[in-house]
Amino acid sequence: MKSFISLFLILTMITLISGCLLLGKNKEYQPFETSGLDQLTPGRTTASEVTAMLGAPTQVVKLSNGNAYIYKRSLSKGTGLWLVIVSFGNYDKDYDQLVFFFDQNDVLRHYGVSLNARKASYGLPF
Repeated sequence: MKSFISLFLILTMITLISGCLLLGKNKEYQPFETSGLDQLTPGRTTASEVTAMLGAPTQVVKLSNGNAYIYKRSLSKGTGLWLVIVSFGNYDKDYDQLVFFFDQNDVLRHYGVSLNARKASYGLPF
């Protein structure tokens, strides 16, 4: 009887502690080089100068009075913990986004910058 209880306790412990932990990260993320943004001057900087600095935009939106160039990058991090009885998971995705507004002559009117991708974090939902 004593060996049966010991075997039962050992099997219970193995069952409870067995599982798998997963950490994942989007490896395609390349942060923007934002050191040159202070050189951009609304009313003077052209669309070709912005594309020379940052490359091709992710998206070009045609507006009634010009264009908007959107540069977007994201960073994703995921965590998963699978136990025999229960599973936990977390997925966090944050973005870096630059938006430039140009008039009909491709001269910069204004721009906005949001750099939040580095805030993406690993973690479990508790």
